[in-house]
Amino acid sequence: MGLSDGEVGSTSHELLAAQAQIWNHMFQFINSMALKCAAQLGIPDVIHNHGQPISLSELIAALNVHPSRAHFVSRLMRILVHSDFFAQHHHVHHDCDDVEEEEAVVLYSLTPTSRLLLKDGPSNTTPLILMILDPVLTTPFHLMGAWLQMNGGDDPATICTPFEMENGMPFWDFAAQEPRFGNLFDEAMEADSKLLGREVVKECGGVFEGLKSLVDVGGGTGTMAKAIANAFPSINCIVFDQPHVVANLQGTTHNLGFVGGDMFVEIPPANAILLKWILHDWSDEESVKILKKCREAILLSKNDEGNKKIIIIDIVVGHVDNKEKMVDKKSIETQLMFDVLMMSAFTGKERSESEWKTIFLAAGFTHYNMTHMFGFRSLIELYP
Repeated sequence: MGLSDGEVGSTSHELLAAQAQIWNHMFQFINSMALKCAAQLGIPDVIHNHGQPISLSELIAALNVHPSRAHFVSRLMRILVHSDFFAQHHHVHHDCDDVEEEEAVVLYSLTPTSRLLLKDGPSNTTPLILMILDPVLTTPFHLMGAWLQMNGGDDPATICTPFEMENGMPFWDFAAQEPRFGNLFDEAMEADSKLLGREVVKECGGVFEGLKSLVDVGGGTGTMAKAIANAFPSINCIVFDQPHVVANLQGTTHNLGFVGGDMFVEIPPANAILLKWILHDWSDEESVKILKKCREAILLSKNDEGNKKIIIIDIVVGHVDNKEKMVDKKSIETQLMFDVLMMSAFTGKERSESEWKTIFLAAGFTHYNMTHMFGFRSLIELYP
């Protein structure tokens, strides 16, 4: 069997290295599922509650795994240690006089990453893992090849995503009609907003100074708005989302309220509009419509004429935290993977700065300021 044209001139080492890269890439889903398994079993909480590095036998005893499966736990932990979700230590028992009989015990402890998975931790990310890796979101990826060969048409309103091919309806309709997945989504967004809300208030407090009112469009259960309302009691904050999302929700402070509606129809007037992780769900045409409604809302605001803006927290492809001294390849890869997720489940996209600028101008805005300081996401201030 002869070499193909592409293999001519390649050394055996290069061919095997190329093959290894392919195998590694196609096995990446196993890393994801191992992480999901650890979250489902509650391994981070077991280790944390133990109060010190835990042995394999102690870990198994605390987990609700069947005795016939107990011997598999060490193999699950091995790949999670390799991925830096847990740290592994070796402790030598010196209880016996015979040095040859000394036994090295493997102990596991948390890392900064696995601390983000603690159930009662202030930055619990487990709901995001369970939502993103739910079959409802992962199964449509199997249809992407067939989907790309279909005639999708030119009207964004009629584009059928792989998600819609699989589930028979768009993402937002599915989330509204399927309580299990809808709750997963709400919990995931709430978990993300807890972490990000705290960081935004701490690192970018100046962005909110001088504002009298703010509307958090698509703000869900209000986690992000609560962080802003608590940090800035003088800002009247409104959480604006679909009626079924905000039904029966009430503000916990005097300056926080909830309003139901449709952002494509009308947004309540305010000095500032917050769009946290909203526009990447929508096509350019749909995003321009949303931004035009936001512009109308801030221009209709009666007070604080000199401080009107849209505050966007979203991905700017190719830009990561300014504090990084070098381009973080993993963060860029995360941005690109999010873009493919948008392609599979939504009509949206992750945008480069030039792509953001295009929709800003189309919506009638004159200038903007970008701050790259939230990992793989950025904060954009957009002015009319």
